[in-house]
Amino acid sequence: MHIWGKILGFLFGFMLSKNLFGALLGLWLGHMFDRGRSFNFNGTSGGKEDEVSRQAAFFYTTFSVMGHVAKAKGQVTSHEIAFASAYMDKLGLTSELRQQAQDAFREGKSSGFPLKDRLVKFKRLMGNRHDLLLMFLEIQIQVAFSDGELDEAERSVLHTIAKFLGYSARELDNLLEMIVAGANFHQQQSRGGYNQQAGQNTQASGQQLANAYKVLGVDKNAKKQEIKKAYKKLMSQHHPDKLIAKGLPPEMMESAKQKTQDIQAAYDMVSKQQSFK
Repeated sequence: MHIWGKILGFLFGFMLSKNLFGALLGLWLGHMFDRGRSFNFNGTSGGKEDEVSRQAAFFYTTFSVMGHVAKAKGQVTSHEIAFASAYMDKLGLTSELRQQAQDAFREGKSSGFPLKDRLVKFKRLMGNRHDLLLMFLEIQIQVAFSDGELDEAERSVLHTIAKFLGYSARELDNLLEMIVAGANFHQQQSRGGYNQQAGQNTQASGQQLANAYKVLGVDKNAKKQEIKKAYKKLMSQHHPDKLIAKGLPPEMMESAKQKTQDIQAAYDMVSKQQSFK
């Protein structure tokens, strides 16, 4: 088991940044280096260092900002803690990566967390990879809405995050509606509220269908071509392989897979109701 990358990464990260964020970022980079030595001993292609840096930044910034969003109302509730824990479970993190995620979450909910500074650095490192920025913002919205409601403090933090990532207030509001509908739609799907696979004439409820349209980001009166266009765009934005290629940490691919499954299920429901495929 290689550990020198992690040790040296942690030390150099702390020496250069003089703070925990730099040290933990260095630790991640060291971890990725050790893993690369173990599984790709023959060397790496050009730009591999940048890819690893983006993956490290996405992973750590996701959980640190998640902690900040969870603390927006003044104290972290059991709902936010349960969401963060369940999210780590869903990703299937190793004990080492789970510890890094927990450390990042703790730093994010600490007083004086430099949210704007972190977002500026994060945006710069992600560059024009808008699909990654979108997924990052969607995760933070899910945290804020984990207790089933969104208060003004949480909404304010989300607007700050969206602004620094390049999203307008209107774009955030549209995304909020899609995420909330998506959460409800996924819950309905999990309960088996719409038996699409059975191929029966089972009809979706009015609320299920309404949520399906919102998941796709289209109006219930949208035409066939508009719905198909929205569906293809969303599938492209959230395709796990594309996101991995752009810098999404492999450990976080499960979130992208679930999102595409919900998008597909929503499209299947809408297309069945409108009798097109």
